[in-house]
Amino acid sequence: METVPVPPFPPAGWVKIKVDWCGICGSDLHEFVAGPIFIPVGAPHPLTGKQGSLILGHEFTGRVVEVGDGVSNVRVGDLVAPDACQHCGECVTCRAGRYNVCEKLAFTGLHNDGAFAAYVNVPAELCYVLPDGVSAEDGALIEPLATGFKAVREAGTILGETVVIIGAGTIGLGTLMSARAAGAGRIIVLEMSAARTAKARECGADIVLNPRECDAVAEVKAMTGGSGADVSFECVGNKLTGPLAVDIIRNAGRAVIVGIFEEPSEFNFFSLSGTDKRVIGTLAYTLSDFQGVSALLRNGRLKAGPMITGRIGLEEIVDKGFWELVNNKDENIKILVKPGA
Repeated sequence: METVPVPPFPPAGWVKIKVDWCGICGSDLHEFVAGPIFIPVGAPHPLTGKQGSLILGHEFTGRVVEVGDGVSNVRVGDLVAPDACQHCGECVTCRAGRYNVCEKLAFTGLHNDGAFAAYVNVPAELCYVLPDGVSAEDGALIEPLATGFKAVREAGTILGETVVIIGAGTIGLGTLMSARAAGAGRIIVLEMSAARTAKARECGADIVLNPRECDAVAEVKAMTGGSGADVSFECVGNKLTGPLAVDIIRNAGRAVIVGIFEEPSEFNFFSLSGTDKRVIGTLAYTLSDFQGVSALLRNGRLKAGPMITGRIGLEEIVDKGFWELVNNKDENIKILVKPGA
């Protein structure tokens, strides 16, 4: 923890936000335990020009307190949940509206200063104004929920289909609730933690299997007439769960890879070319996903409450935030941090 200057008046197209709540993400935890991983070192980031020490935090809500020149989409006093995908606006994917995979993509809190602080400056175009009925606490969960929401959107229609979700952490639970809202016929979750198993059931899982206690592929095939699931969502990012996401689906099924992997998997590509199975990668979200998540939070089809397992002040972030998640990972889903300044 350090005392640093308040960010300057925001430049053109940017706003300054007084942070209300900010969630601790798995990427923040990786940086704390083993970083720098995503934080640029050795050379400045091509978009932000930042390198070295940065303020973490990107799952947040707050009030706009200052606006730079040319900003018209938000006003001082607006309660916003900012998208974290800072982007160039010029590359082929940005021009196609898929700025989440910008060629110079920068995440707030990883490639530019983030929201584990009293104030943060962000691009105004990334600010989603929370509608009435969505609290600042719930709004801080829109960013991780939007990742699962987009993953389900990338899968195409899943109406009536059998869905397997691998992992019941923050992203897995968001994917689970989004799949339920999208009309999945049956949702099977693979999870080893007893606490997270309970959360999965609370969030709408029909069946939860512990891969330590059974052959998950055999069990899912037995439930589906020997075929396998229609679609799987890999939400762990482990070298074993990536191939599992493909093995557990039927021929011509879809495996959506959501997790962030730290090491490669061994994989036989004939499991794709010999089966018409499809693997779909998905990263983050766009602002339209924030809008969809917000609508589902308002009507109760997505619930942020079950995912919040702790609320702490910024001064407690090391012991009651990062170390709590390191030492009691299975008992926690999302810890929210309030700067309080």
